[in-house]
Parts: sequence; structure tokens; C-alpha cells
Amino acid sequence: MKTVVTWLVLCLIWGTTWIFIKIGLEDLPPIAFAASRFLLAVAILFAVIKYQNIALPRTGKEWRLIALTGVLQFSINYSMVFWSEQYITSGLAAVLQSMITVFGLVLAWIFLPAERITKLKITAVSLGIVGVAVIFYDQLKVENFMAFLGCVGVVVGSYAAAQASILVKAKAGAIHPAALLFCQMLCGLPAIIVYSLVVEGNPLSYHWTWAAVGCVLYLTIAGTIAAFWLYYWLLGRVESTKAMMISLVTPLLAVLIGWIVLGEKLPPQTGLGGLLIIGSIGLIVFRKRVKPLTNVEELR
Repeated sequence: MKTVVTWLVLCLIWGTTWIFIKIGLEDLPPIAFAASRFLLAVAILFAVIKYQNIALPRTGKEWRLIALTGVLQFSINYSMVFWSEQYITSGLAAVLQSMITVFGLVLAWIFLPAERITKLKITAVSLGIVGVAVIFYDQLKVENFMAFLGCVGVVVGSYAAAQASILVKAKAGAIHPAALLFCQMLCGLPAIIVYSLVVEGNPLSYHWTWAAVGCVLYLTIAGTIAAFWLYYWLLGRVESTKAMMISLVTPLLAVLIGWIVLGEKLPPQTGLGGLLIIGSIGLIVFRKRVKPLTNVEELR
């Protein structure tokens, strides 16, 4: 029950981050926006770790894993998504980012022997991606070369996010989620910060409105610290495919929240796409596991 509640809470949190990213990008450059969010998260997590006396990784093997997953999750994934959305629609980005589930399915088969690729999983993932595509079908346009590069960037970011999640599940189970997230960001942030300073300039010259500050705070506390802490806890308790199916639900929630909060137009095909996504989630996340019969029960 706890895992289902956590899964639903993560859907809600990451579903709302889209609207805060959209609002924040009206005032802040994309990479600096992401860097600000993660820098503040590092500072808060440092205080939490000190207060709760949470142990940090000690071995070189653990730090190599953290460095790799930190670069994949934060340097590559987030920078690619934020950069790409300058050239492609948020709908197209959502469809391409749903590829996380496809990459996750294949990578789990490679790195997690207990998680097999099944027809049910393939059907569910395919159904969910089709559902996301149906919702945003009118935005699936690549108008120029930069838009094409933006599409490539989101797909690369999706792979990076999936690979990071699979490696964390396979090898980082003994590390506390807060320590894992803190150290990952320490390793993944330098590249983002350097790029932002070189390309986007002095952060003191940005348009720091109250709306921008509020977006950074929400994305730091809810979208980063709470979400990743819960996500890493969840990864240790469910199949990676179930955890990564969240990426299929967040675009649907983002559309609905944009409609409710910002008065954005609700695509007429949202209902159909939503039903397909809900169907895919039902096949994997809310499907009851059938317990295998014991030898005695089989004889009966």
C-alpha cells in the first residue's frame, strides 16, 4: 500500500513541476534555472544530512557509481530537457521523454536479471506512449534543424535518466536516499554551472522576480528533494518498470493542471489519451501479483 501511495504522490509532484518550469522560464535562462534549483537542494540536503547524522558513501566503488549516475541524471538529463524546450513544444518533449520507460525496460533486462521483459510490459509501455502521443499529436512537429536537435537532446536525456535509475536500483540499495541524492548532485552540478556561467552570463543579472524565486523554491523542495528521496525509496521496493511508468502519467497531469490553473486550452483528445495511459498503468502498477502455488496446493 505504501508503494502505491508513494507512486501516486510522485505522479502528482512531477506532474506539477511542468507548470513551475514553464512559469520560471519566462524570467530565467534554462540551464541557470536548473542549476539554481539543484544548488539550493544541495544546501538544504547538507543541513538535513548533518542534522540526522546520515552516513555518506565511503568506498571508491560507491563514489564512482554516484558520479556516473549523478552526471547521467543531472548533468545530461536535466540540461538536455531544459535546453531542448527552447526549440520544441512541451508536448513533443513530453512524448519523447516518455521513452524513459522503453529504455528502462531494455536496461532492466540487461542489469537486473530478475526483471524480465514480458509481453505484458511491452503492451503496457506501448499503450502509455501512444496515450501521451494522442494527447499531444497536434504538437508533434519538427520545423527546423534546431528542433530536430532538440528532439535528439530529449531522447538522450531520457536514456540518461533511465540508465541512472537502473544503476541506482542495481547497485546503490545500501546508500541512504538523501545521501545518494546529495552526492549525485555534487557530482552532476559542476558541468551545469560552468555551462550556465559561460553561455548565460552572471546570475546576478537575471530577472529574479518573485514568481521566479517561488518556482525555484517549489522545484527545489518538492520537485527535487522530496521527489527524488521518495523515488529512490520506491526503486528499492518495486520493479524499475513500475517506477518509471510515472513518466507516462506526468504529461497527462501537466495538461490538466495547466488547464485548471493557467486556463490553457485542453486538447479535445485528452480524454482518449488519458484512458490509454490509465489502461497502461493499470496493467503494470495496479495489477495484483498472482502468488505461485505451493507443492501442497498444486496437489489439491
